[in-house]
Amino acid sequence: MRELGVFLRSRRERITPADVGLPGSGRRRTPGLRREELALLAGISATWYTYLEQGRDIRPSEQVLAALAQALRLDGHERDHLFHLAGHTPAVVEEERLTAEEAAVPLMLQPNPAYIIGNSYDVLSYNQAADDLFPNLTAQRPNFVRWVFTEPAARRVVVDWEPEARGLLARLRTLAGRHPDHPRFTALIDELHEASPEVRAWWPRYDVQVRQSGRKRLRPPGRRITEFAYTAFHLAERPEQTLVIYAEA
Repeated sequence: MRELGVFLRSRRERITPADVGLPGSGRRRTPGLRREELALLAGISATWYTYLEQGRDIRPSEQVLAALAQALRLDGHERDHLFHLAGHTPAVVEEERLTAEEAAVPLMLQPNPAYIIGNSYDVLSYNQAADDLFPNLTAQRPNFVRWVFTEPAARRVVVDWEPEARGLLARLRTLAGRHPDHPRFTALIDELHEASPEVRAWWPRYDVQVRQSGRKRLRPPGRRITEFAYTAFHLAERPEQTLVIYAEA
């Protein structure tokens, strides 16, 4: 377990208190977070975490490893490495799939923008109108939350970006709470923390919200600001997969 302790310490020392929203406390004898600070963020005993870094012969659970990975802000490869060092095989993330009939539904709704999202906002199917309305949404690893927080075009298209982004993050928080430690959510949340200062500021507030229909102001590329009504429908046999349809209000 010595290698596990070395790895944990190396990752702990690269994170400053400011990175995770902790107040500074003057001069520090060691770089990065203190052991007790990391333990607090991960929700585990400081003594027990110290034993891990010291390489003692103890076997942390997958839940503890997931909490440490999130507190240490590990990327996907580092998270896998942590699990391997601790003697666990990282959970396999199964790809969400649609039947051909389900995937064809957004195409049938053209010219209204429409798409189907999975339980963590991966875009599973979409039509041309949605691709036009949300530039670069479907370019690579399409995910609506990732697009909102990391795609520069999103801040032009979504007129009321901050309240819309806050609500979206609150809905992601709610869904993630239903799937604790699921690798798909963990990887996405870690990526968002790395890429977005807003996520780092808002996530600790623990806002929650459920998916719903409503209205939003959008600025389609090359057009004026337009109000859209949007409606969400859950797929009958997959309630966490959602069809979203937009129409000009």
